[in-house]
Amino acid sequence: MNLDAERAQTDPKVFTRIPMHFRIPGTDLEPDAVGRAVALSAQKYCSAAAMLAETAAITHDSEIVPE
Repeated sequence: MNLDAERAQTDPKVFTRIPMHFRIPGTDLEPDAVGRAVALSAQKYCSAAAMLAETAAITHDSEIVPE
């Protein structure tokens, strides 16, 4: 996973935007299944994302890369 983030200019310099890019290695993977797994991981099961979403716009996308 690659993360990039933007923070507020003033104190407290909380995160305001966090785009997450998931790179999934594999072959013969179903893109819809990968997308659903990434969405569940990012939106439902990640407690850190749940906390950060209070102040930051969190987005996610995924990419299947050959092994």
